[in-house]
Amino acid sequence: MAEKLVIVSDMWGAKKGLWITSYLGYLQQYFDITFYDSQQLANLDILIQTEENVHNAFLEGGTDTAVSHLLKKETEACYYLAFSTGATIVWEAAKRGLPVKSLYGVSPTRIRKKNERPNIPYTLVYGANDEFRPSEEWANKLGVEMNVLPNYGHTLYTDEKIIKKVCMDLLQEVTQIAPQVKKKVV
Repeated sequence: MAEKLVIVSDMWGAKKGLWITSYLGYLQQYFDITFYDSQQLANLDILIQTEENVHNAFLEGGTDTAVSHLLKKETEACYYLAFSTGATIVWEAAKRGLPVKSLYGVSPTRIRKKNERPNIPYTLVYGANDEFRPSEEWANKLGVEMNVLPNYGHTLYTDEKIIKKVCMDLLQEVTQIAPQVKKKVV
């Protein structure tokens, strides 16, 4: 039986998330996947979807609502793959008791405002050019390891090279062996 993987979107949810289909394409044959749109988890209904409006809605209670809903929906330990706001939601839910086998969080920038970390296995990946990435000082203070990839910004998770890296990392963690890549026969 396949391991369960919960994927939680960035703040745009499915609205600007065509890139998410690449993750699903790679991972659906290895995992039993549940996908959550962060905006739906947060009960957001934003008429004008600007970056500022969506961001503010999460800051003004949306993140807390999403955390509460995730805690109610997910009661069995499983793997999590989450992006930006979604990774912050899982990080916060884990601190409140969400059962997590591991979190693979890509660009969870809002965690830099927190003074504690959850006691779960995790991998955090950031672009070196992400202006909202937590500082090294913050990471050292909380004992948090961050993988910082050069030449990428905040939305590195939408890049095909990063998508492949993240999927391979997840598969290797779960299977403890590297999946075989099919070679073209010419």
